[in-house]
Amino acid sequence: MTQEPTLEQRKVIYRARRGLKELDYYIDPYVREHYLTASPDEQATFASLVEEEDPDLLDWFLFNQTPKPAYAELIAKLKQLKADSQ
Repeated sequence: MTQEPTLEQRKVIYRARRGLKELDYYIDPYVREHYLTASPDEQATFASLVEEEDPDLLDWFLFNQTPKPAYAELIAKLKQLKADSQ
């Protein structure tokens, strides 16, 4: 992250730390490399996403369950970013 995050962005970054390797695998790279430069709408969607419960996030990221429509595009982006980095 190159720019200094706002207080609200810091809160979202803190909430994004899940402590589950399976979720951190997708979320951490996005936070480090893309979150602060994302559009305000995408940042708001991400902030809402990290408020969701871990079992739901696991289903959406790992078990290909259909996420809530508001999150589908962002989850696909996080998965693609991880795939592209490998």
